[in-house]
Amino acid sequence: MTPSGIEGVRTPVRIGNCSGFYGDRLSAMHEMLTGGELDFLTGDYLAELTMLILGRDRMKNPQRGYAKTFLRQLEECLGIAKERGVRIVANAGGLNPAGLAEAVRALADELGIAVSVAHVEGDDVLARADEFGFAAQIPGGAAPLTANAYLGAWGIVDCLDSGADIVVTGRVTDASVIAGPAAAHFGWRRDHHSAIAGAIAAGHIIECGAQATGGNYSFFARDFPDLTALMHPGFPIAEIHADGSSVITKHPGTDGAVTVDTVTAQLLYEITGARYANPDATLRVDSIELSDDGPDRVSVSGVVGEPPPPTLKVSLNSIGGFRNEMTLILTGLDVEAKAELVRRQLESSLTAKPAELEWTLARTDHPDADTEQAASALLRCVARDPDPNTVGRQFSSAAVELALASYPGFTSTTPPGDGQVYGVFTAVYIPAGRVDHVAVHADGSRTAIATATATRELETAPPGVLPEPLPARPARWVPLGTIAGARSGDKGGSANIGVWVRTDDQWRWLAHTLTVAKLRELLPETADLPVTRHVLGNLRAVNFVIDGILGQGVAYQARFDPQAKGLGEWLRSRHIDIPEELLP
Repeated sequence: MTPSGIEGVRTPVRIGNCSGFYGDRLSAMHEMLTGGELDFLTGDYLAELTMLILGRDRMKNPQRGYAKTFLRQLEECLGIAKERGVRIVANAGGLNPAGLAEAVRALADELGIAVSVAHVEGDDVLARADEFGFAAQIPGGAAPLTANAYLGAWGIVDCLDSGADIVVTGRVTDASVIAGPAAAHFGWRRDHHSAIAGAIAAGHIIECGAQATGGNYSFFARDFPDLTALMHPGFPIAEIHADGSSVITKHPGTDGAVTVDTVTAQLLYEITGARYANPDATLRVDSIELSDDGPDRVSVSGVVGEPPPPTLKVSLNSIGGFRNEMTLILTGLDVEAKAELVRRQLESSLTAKPAELEWTLARTDHPDADTEQAASALLRCVARDPDPNTVGRQFSSAAVELALASYPGFTSTTPPGDGQVYGVFTAVYIPAGRVDHVAVHADGSRTAIATATATRELETAPPGVLPEPLPARPARWVPLGTIAGARSGDKGGSANIGVWVRTDDQWRWLAHTLTVAKLRELLPETADLPVTRHVLGNLRAVNFVIDGILGQGVAYQARFDPQAKGLGEWLRSRHIDIPEELLP
């Protein structure tokens, strides 16, 4: 049903995506513009780590701080977009949306293409760090290098309503670049929370690009057995309707697939619980219903939205210090003893001990191996310290100097070198009304975007309803991934793992078997960490949030998989008793 008060527009709006991160496929913008019909083309270029990278870029040159690849894409594509009437919305502005908007205008002038370019600003609150007391909230009290509030979609809406062909933003939420065009197209009001939440759901599905069309997909080997259809997955499209419902699809003839499972996987990516807060509405993830709408078409319906919280999340990136690492190869017998010997030798030889010295032994070796590589384990030592000299060559050279005096077969994969800066991510929250959200139009006029008047403190959603447990049946000891898919990712220093199954009986088993206690048993790394499970029955899924597993964020590199992208696949590889009747 169309939200109350909306009349007129009924045709769905087709919004495609061409970027899931800074560094995604350069050709995707051209492919999306030429592959079929679109009303809008969007791009997500920002992530927590990206803001740190752009912050260091801005330190070198105050005129930079935006995603330069966006301009490279526009060189080839601006004329095509103009000719086809496709409007572009992207958060590629990063820390300097005004600078990127000006660069786009200069490019358009150079190409002789008349376009109206607007931008959204106000997310950058670094100059107000003292006012908000950010340093006191960062571990170690460091001053932030970047401080950006996650803005919503209404600045984008204002720019589009004023006739902009291209809108570039700074740090808006990933889904806002999709929700903004939908809200402008249908004329939604700020209180149309369920419609907005529907667009947020569609935006969350397509904002990571090919992850919705078969990329990073657990069942790829089963669903694409010859792998040919995954060589060059197409990017996704959301056909959003006036009530916020949508159909997820892709251009015809492109690789990959859009299925209920590929969409489910992306819905579970980097969320927390059943409530997914955005600045314009809180999406009830537990309300989403997915259904097959034909080949490469998945319907997303039933979405319930609630008023947004009264605060905005602020992403703080700061320089944590300096880090260095050495990786040593331990081959053959006595791996544990070899690791202990070199650890003791290195630590005793350091003239200045780093503030943190972290050792990790990866037992990649196999007994009686038929190749030397298969017979070898990897010992990794990471050093961190505020002083670059402490983790510089005095650390790495000390490791190399042991080459002829340590364990038999001493080999290093890393040469001696200097330490490198590492970052620390901190998420804080400030009142939304204290952030100056501004739409800046092509003529330089500025519109202040009002804060939401209807808000609701974010609450934990009620526990999901569990299905009836499956009666006891004969079981086999097999990998969990035999029947379960997973998608995992980083949320600051925490990580989430969403796990889903395909049938109702499998769901009856999963919901009662994969508990927090079982997760801790399967993933010993989580044993002493806070873990929360959220039940999402409509998706036949459970979502786990594991606090602290990534230390102080991606740039801190607390794990060899610092963004937790493989955490779900590790879980799927773990063996568990699964009833035989549920196995394929």
